[in-house]
Amino acid sequence: MIGTAEVLAALEAVRDPELDEPITSLGFVSSCTVSADGIAVVRLRLPTYFCAPNFAFLMVADAYDAVTALDGVLGAEILLDDHFAADAINGGVAARAGFARSCAGEATGELDQLRAEFLRKAVMAGTDQVCRPLIAGGAAPGALADLTLGRVPASRELDRLRQRRAELGLPAGDAAALLIDPVTGTSLDRDAIPLHLRPAQTTRVSIEANSGICRGMLAHRYTTSGLGEEIVNEGSAVARVPQPAGSGGGA
Repeated sequence: MIGTAEVLAALEAVRDPELDEPITSLGFVSSCTVSADGIAVVRLRLPTYFCAPNFAFLMVADAYDAVTALDGVLGAEILLDDHFAADAINGGVAARAGFARSCAGEATGELDQLRAEFLRKAVMAGTDQVCRPLIAGGAAPGALADLTLGRVPASRELDRLRQRRAELGLPAGDAAALLIDPVTGTSLDRDAIPLHLRPAQTTRVSIEANSGICRGMLAHRYTTSGLGEEIVNEGSAVARVPQPAGSGGGA
C-alpha cells in the first residue's frame, strides 16, 4: 500500500514557479495523509494570504498531477489553505477546469506562457550558478563560449540546469553549448557572453532574495515547519517546530 513517504517524494518534483524550488523544501506542504483505500489528501500553505493566484494555481495543479500519477493512489485532494482564492483554486483543480475558468476574475488566459517565462529565468539563474565557479577558477568569460555541457565538471547545479533546459525543449545533451539564448536555444557568440552573464547573475540574485523573503514570511505566519521543509535561516527569531518524520502534519 502506498504511504505518505511516496506522496511526499512525488511532491518534491513540484516547484514554486517563481522561486524554482520544491514546495516541500520551501515548507508549503502542511499535511499529507493516505487512507487505506488509496485516497491521498495534501494540504498546502503559502507565505501570505494574497500570494499571486496564478502561481498558487500552478502549484496546486502540479501537485495534483504528481500525486495522481502514483501507482496505488486511487484519488486525491490537493487543498490550498489560508488564501483569498483558495475555494476557486481548489475547486478548479479538482474539476480539471484550468486557471481561466477557475479564476475568471483574476485570469487573462491559461498559464503555459507564464510557466515558460519562469523556466527561462531558471535557466538564466542556473547558467550563473554553473559559470561562477568556472570563472572563479580562472576561466575567462569569453573562453566559456567553447564549453559544452559535457565538458563542464559534474555538479548538482549542472544537473539542474540540464533539467530546466530540457523542460523548455532547449539543448541539454553533452554536445550542447553551455551558453545559449534561453529563448531560441542558439549558442552565443564570444562577444555576447559578458552581456549574457550579467543578467544571468542578476536573475540568480533576485530569485535567491525572493526565496529568502518568502521563507521569512512563511516562518512568521506559521510556527510549525512544513513536511520536508529545509530550514535555511537557522538564526531566525521565529521558532519553528519540526513535524515528526512521517507525520500527517498540520499548520
